[in-house]
Amino acid sequence: MPVKKKVTSNKRQVTSSSLRAKAKQSKKEIATSASGRTLNDKLSIPVYSLAGRASGRLSLSKEIFGQEVNKTLLAQALRVYMTNQKRFTAKTKTRGEVQGSTAKIYRQKGTGRARHGARTAPIFVGGGITFGPKPRRVRLDLPKKMKKRALISALSAKANDKEIVGITGVEKATGKTKEIADLAKKLNLKSALIVTDEKQDNIVRAARNIPGISVLPTNQLNAYDILRHQVLVVTKDGISKLGGKGEKK
Repeated sequence: MPVKKKVTSNKRQVTSSSLRAKAKQSKKEIATSASGRTLNDKLSIPVYSLAGRASGRLSLSKEIFGQEVNKTLLAQALRVYMTNQKRFTAKTKTRGEVQGSTAKIYRQKGTGRARHGARTAPIFVGGGITFGPKPRRVRLDLPKKMKKRALISALSAKANDKEIVGITGVEKATGKTKEIADLAKKLNLKSALIVTDEKQDNIVRAARNIPGISVLPTNQLNAYDILRHQVLVVTKDGISKLGGKGEKK
């Protein structure tokens, strides 16, 4: 009786090779955005001159602008910042501080009423306040590492939402309000935070009379001010100081 040869099917090999080909194709499709640019381009921002004209793009560092956003840490950082800005100055007077006579208001016995001493007692109108507020200072603290992570989360959130633009030529600013006002109008900036590498009085002077526009150097940057403004306007030197690449494309 002839022995039948066992035929090995290559169906499994064909299937695995086709799956690998599909996986490669899907990776290429995912890596390419609708505009034809790769996903790495989301870490690059458009750059404008002080006059509002486009002048290329700047690449951002993934370590600063491409991290996962920690919403819980951001909420904690905002609560700490806003609490530290409060000033608890309310104060009421106790019965010892209220101005009034200390004489006994009526005799101790025989009147049929409760015994009382001074008119400044809290149960009388115009008397002192019991357990009223006193000036106090509430100070919450956040560890340095958590502050840094919150700042990176805020910057990454802005980068993910494409709400960061670059600006050049700020050192040539004359300090006129019209310069920043025209820039805000051309870029449609209703709420923006301008971040410089160091304090520049000409930019501060030009933007202080424009509602919704604020200026901060990088050493004073915090998560609250970043998230409070809609758009982050960063100079090239400011990006370099934050730890970004700052390479012009």
